[in-house]
Amino acid sequence: MSYHGGLIGCIAAALWYVRKNKLSFTRTADLVVPGIPAGYTFGRIGNFINGELWGRMTTSPVGMYFPDAPGDFPRHPSQLYEAFGEGIVLFIILWSVHNRIRIPGAMLALYLIGYGIIRFIIEFFRQPDTHLGFVLFGFSMGQLLCLTMIAAGAVLLAWQAFVRRHSGRA
Repeated sequence: MSYHGGLIGCIAAALWYVRKNKLSFTRTADLVVPGIPAGYTFGRIGNFINGELWGRMTTSPVGMYFPDAPGDFPRHPSQLYEAFGEGIVLFIILWSVHNRIRIPGAMLALYLIGYGIIRFIIEFFRQPDTHLGFVLFGFSMGQLLCLTMIAAGAVLLAWQAFVRRHSGRA
C-alpha cells in the first residue's frame, strides 16, 4: 500500500493545510493535481535505474533482465510502462482538460479515475509483491486498490456535479 497509502496521507495533509490556512480544498486540488503525474515519470525512471519493481516474466522482445529479479528470465520493464502511462499520458490528459472543467474539485476525481485505470492495466505486466501475490480473483493488491480509487473518483465526481447542479451554479 505504499503508493495508495501515501496518497491517503497526502490528501489528509492537504486537508489539514487548507483548513489551517482557510483555503478552498477543491480550488487547491484543481491547481495542484494536474502536475502530480509529472513526478511519476521521474520516480518510475528511478525505479528502473535501481532495478526495482520489475515486471512479470515475458517472451516479448521488450523483455529485459533485472539482476535482482528471481530467475534468469526476461521481464517486462513495467517501471517504464508506468513512467509513460501514469506519468506522461495522465499528465497530458489532466493538463488538456484542467481549464475546461467547470466543476470545482473535479481534477482530483479525474486524477483518481485516470490513475486508477492506467495503473490497473499496467499491473497486468508488473510482478505482484512477493508477500502478497494475487489476492482476489487473480488480481494483485495494487489492482484491487486501483479499483477502489476508480470507484472513489467516480463517486467524488458525481457528488461534485450533484452539489454544483443543486447549488444554483450550474
